[in-house]
Amino acid sequence: MPGLIALAVCLGRPSLVGFAYAQQPASPRHIGVLLVIFSAESREARAFREALREKGYVEGRDVVVEWRLANGDYSKVPALAAELVERKVDVIVVETTIAAQVVKRTTSTIPVVMTIVADPVASGLAASLPHPGGNLTGFSVMSTELTAKRLQLLKEAMPRLTRVAVLWNPEAPYGPKVIEELKAAAPALSIELSVEGARTSKEFAPAFSAFARAHAQALYVIEDAFLSVLRQTLLELASKARLPAMSFNRALAEAGGLMFYGPNFADLYRRSAGYVDRILKGAKPGDLPIEQPTEFELVVNLRTAKALGITIPESILLRADEVIR
Repeated sequence: MPGLIALAVCLGRPSLVGFAYAQQPASPRHIGVLLVIFSAESREARAFREALREKGYVEGRDVVVEWRLANGDYSKVPALAAELVERKVDVIVVETTIAAQVVKRTTSTIPVVMTIVADPVASGLAASLPHPGGNLTGFSVMSTELTAKRLQLLKEAMPRLTRVAVLWNPEAPYGPKVIEELKAAAPALSIELSVEGARTSKEFAPAFSAFARAHAQALYVIEDAFLSVLRQTLLELASKARLPAMSFNRALAEAGGLMFYGPNFADLYRRSAGYVDRILKGAKPGDLPIEQPTEFELVVNLRTAKALGITIPESILLRADEVIR
């Protein structure tokens, strides 16, 4: 009888082993996130993490998120992109047009989700918004479409505004298009533009000297990761020149700019997790339509307005999503 019991146990072991093997969790999927504007602790990165959790992904168990940070320095992007490709991540989440172009050149096989890209089609990242093709999908943030609206809001905030300084990074591929849109919108608002470029922080001072010679009354900052990361230096110069700034990133308004109007970037990162989810479940990025923002924010820094002696009209304050007092 003991022998029969032992035999039964032995015969039972394969099924027990098989059961145990079947219960082993699959290896976690690896998600690479290449940030140029934001940090891994930013509001936007937190929104991405939260959205992954809402979709059932537990970091460390189901997914491993590998963060790569360029801190506004585009020269770091090629090496960071190469690292993620060498790590053979399952999908790469990337922000900014330049970084997306670098990633596209680095890999044609790993799926890529774009979070903040000005114009994916004009930038050569996608064949079209409905049918991007290739290995990239994600969001187009409508940069050029928002240009006239931002200038209009600046004029509404400062009705006597006639001269606007425009600062941009000549390395940004979409910059010329934004400048073209500004020049098209300015005459109807009785605004003259003074446009200066800055590729490095050393070029800030000459640009602001030019703005002073042009007697600029406000500053329009064209969207760029480099300008966003160096916002404190930029805004200190703007404050000394008494130039209220309209910005493309709410972080600039929070740091001392006058206003921000544009997409809710945290919402875009939240929605990016949906793309990642579909791709990890087998969807091809080229078959997923590129979407546009659905949530926009107007942020007004009333502290800055008061410091510069500007009275923001009630019409703007009532429409603002956030007023910094």
